[in-house]
Amino acid sequence: MIKVFGHKAPDTDSTGSAIIWAWYLNEVKGQAAEPILLGTPNTEAAFMLKRWGFATPEIISNLADDTQVVVVDTNNPTELPNNINNTDIIEIIDHHKLVGGLETKSPISITIRPVACTATIMHNLMGDDAARMPAAIKGVMLSCILSDTLEFRSPTTTDQDQALAEILAIDLGLSIPNYSAEMFAAKSDISEFSDTELLRMDSKEYAVQGFKFRVSVLETTSPKTVLDRKASLMAAMPSVAAEDGVDHVLLFVVDILNQEATMLIPDAISKSVAEKSFGAIVTRDIVVLPGIMSRKKQIIPHLKV
Repeated sequence: MIKVFGHKAPDTDSTGSAIIWAWYLNEVKGQAAEPILLGTPNTEAAFMLKRWGFATPEIISNLADDTQVVVVDTNNPTELPNNINNTDIIEIIDHHKLVGGLETKSPISITIRPVACTATIMHNLMGDDAARMPAAIKGVMLSCILSDTLEFRSPTTTDQDQALAEILAIDLGLSIPNYSAEMFAAKSDISEFSDTELLRMDSKEYAVQGFKFRVSVLETTSPKTVLDRKASLMAAMPSVAAEDGVDHVLLFVVDILNQEATMLIPDAISKSVAEKSFGAIVTRDIVVLPGIMSRKKQIIPHLKV
């Protein structure tokens, strides 16, 4: 049985793309496959699963050696099981920069394309077979695209992402603004999560100038809900960093509607990062970064200490 999965701290695209590709392998290619997760899906991904009638895939932390796997929505070993190089990776489908460090047992198919969403790539790879997708898979694919593009607001959005989303919405009889509002409302509900859970919920590890950062992003239509917890969030950052083996946690609260990010500034390192990376003038324990929406395109490439 092929295991299909994305990165740790699974978001909508990571969760949905695993479901989409497992469906494709089973129903089109005739290969037994199942989606799995490397953590609890975030609230938006959980909304998507319920909305389109899918049970939450099995959550695992490790895999048996030589398990056949397909990796989606990442190619970064730090976001994958510790023994990933002992598995049999048969395919990688991703839209992030190539990190390096994965090893395969034989030549494989690797597809990395500069679009906003892994699900968009999958639609391309399916070709004419994409017409066989049932409504539920189309709904998952639409959800992935709207999530990763922030309803086309993100600078990572391509014409290809938007055109595909519009076709899927027509096929499903959905209004993109209305459905996006439902998704973002689910994403913005953080009431049941602890501060440490929020800091890890949508986060990735990156090394910059000798520093190892956990770069956390919380996308929301209600930034005040998050910022009302800034004191406890900042207090939790050192323990999260220590437990996760990184030097520092950076948190960006992305305001989807106003298209800006608020960065928390608990200490001198965060202040230096904000000033050197984004040209910000920092005078308080937060700083607003107008136009900053994308970790992949606007945050990570510019990080300096």
